[in-house]
Amino acid sequence: MAEAHFCSVLVTGANRGIGLELVRQLLRLPKPPQCVFATCRDPQGAGAQELKKLASKHANLVILQLEATDEGSIKAAAKEAEARLAGKGLTLLINNAGVMPPSTLDSVTQEDMLSVYRINVLGPMEVTKAFLPLLTMAAQQSNEKGLSSHRAAVINISSIGGSIGNPPSFQTFPVIAYRCSKTALNMLTRCQALEYKGRGILCMAIHPGWVKTDLGTDKATLDVGDSVRGILHVISSLCEEHAGRVVDWQGRLVPW
Repeated sequence: MAEAHFCSVLVTGANRGIGLELVRQLLRLPKPPQCVFATCRDPQGAGAQELKKLASKHANLVILQLEATDEGSIKAAAKEAEARLAGKGLTLLINNAGVMPPSTLDSVTQEDMLSVYRINVLGPMEVTKAFLPLLTMAAQQSNEKGLSSHRAAVINISSIGGSIGNPPSFQTFPVIAYRCSKTALNMLTRCQALEYKGRGILCMAIHPGWVKTDLGTDKATLDVGDSVRGILHVISSLCEEHAGRVVDWQGRLVPW
């Protein structure tokens, strides 16, 4: 992973699972980011203890409070990140925070759908909007030509569960609200790619695989460390042709 180098990175939902492992592996890169922002709902809570341990060992790790459904919380996090960056832009935003409550076509309610949609779709939309000035600044300050993750990029963590072209069975993946939200996130990603290309910002989505986390459960087939190594390898090699696409942790195109 020697080729991976990002000046600054922000990861949402960074207190557990894929988000926490992203932070760990970013800090272990041969050339780690000058600043890694790790966000979670409650930085002082029991669920953030691992993050706090990492922060005690890495001066370049900054923990930010961010609730993806709270506009005030998002704006406050963006303001604090701007102050920490001190005139430099944000190179990489990874919208990882999400929820996956069980739901079937028979059991799901309107509120179930709306609640998941708020977190999994509106969250990445509002977070990206709040950090857009810093991403734009990074693109303008970079010597990189064309779109790339080393210039400025937004990565939305999606799922094969949201694929229309190749959907997994409901027996394997009985989470209707989650699946619909990830389909919507894929379209949001495509729209972001079209809209922010002119600012020099690459936007795409990644399916991390079926990962052994609290969301993926023990039935999952992929270790979180292997997934994140793949994700970071994919991110480090992104170029303009990836804008608006959905790929998996191995770089394979997902027919969403």
